[in-house]
Amino acid sequence: MSLPEYLQEQISDATHFLRVPGDFSLENGSVLRDVEIAYRTWGEIANAQEHAILICHALTGSADVDAWWPGIIGPGKTFDPARDFVVCANILGSCYGSTGPVSHKPGTCEPYRGDFPRISIRDMVQLERLLLDELGVEKLELVTGPSLGGMQALEWSLMYPERVGSIVPIGVGGQHSAWCIGISEAQRAAIAADPNWNDGFYTDDAPPHRGLAAARMMAVCTYRSWESFRQRFGRNEREDGEYQVQSYLQHQGEKITGRFDANSYVCLTHAMHTHDLGRGRGSYPEVLSTITQPALVVSVSSDALYPPEEQKFLADHMPNARYEILHSVHGHDGFLIETEALGEMIAQFRRSSADSARLKVVNAEPL
Repeated sequence: MSLPEYLQEQISDATHFLRVPGDFSLENGSVLRDVEIAYRTWGEIANAQEHAILICHALTGSADVDAWWPGIIGPGKTFDPARDFVVCANILGSCYGSTGPVSHKPGTCEPYRGDFPRISIRDMVQLERLLLDELGVEKLELVTGPSLGGMQALEWSLMYPERVGSIVPIGVGGQHSAWCIGISEAQRAAIAADPNWNDGFYTDDAPPHRGLAAARMMAVCTYRSWESFRQRFGRNEREDGEYQVQSYLQHQGEKITGRFDANSYVCLTHAMHTHDLGRGRGSYPEVLSTITQPALVVSVSSDALYPPEEQKFLADHMPNARYEILHSVHGHDGFLIETEALGEMIAQFRRSSADSARLKVVNAEPL
């Protein structure tokens, strides 16, 4: 695993790696060779026969679901290893073990950096499918994820419908909006404005990187809400005269430079722009009508990045979907904070889906 030391330190000892030898063709026609995917599992593989779960992570997440989504996996939790087989893979283009800009080009000791090809959400899903093939998981009871993870869940339902029993996309729409594209463009401009940024990479590989820090500070403002900041910070000042909210954002910027790669950030934000379920398939509403799996579509009530009307549109046009609102003052990041309430929503959806499936079997039995 050819990663900078500061990134290797972020990868759990429980992480596994799968190498896919040969060519991996991307949606845009580019080809990667000998792709690797980092992943974690919970529960016994025997559980996958009926209860295989795929969790997809958000932009700067990793395969370590227990770290970024606490309380979702565990005994008696939404996903219980005693009953479920849970998989989460680090996505293509990221920097936590899967092939991405920090990976070495095949046959060299040089990382891709800015030369890493543009990828799409569909490329990520294709690689996840290869992982599940290798693990012997033929059918998924449920695919879920928040934000970028929800994009993957939606694509799974269309790319491999025969393998997906149900989906739970959280805090995301079926098309990446002009609002989101614009915010990402501003963040990439902040990275490019760093004086140490040179044509797609930092001249010094060691953090901190001010451009990435500034991009993260912008992002955090969109991940939270006016009310969340008011409640947490108000106009409180520190002894040095800075406001508490300034110190918080500076801390978040500093943290990201010690745990994530700027080229991966650029790569993945571009990949999110490709998210459009109707792209190459037909009109957006018509494509949504073909997603027939049971679906739970979840909004965060105060989400300004992916506002609830986007999820409501999804649910209204998917024939077997239900819509729930996760009430939170914390904006988009509410799915990381209100985990108990969100976990119970998903658990109830799983129970009702199982009850519906049993009813269909009973009704199909001859008298």
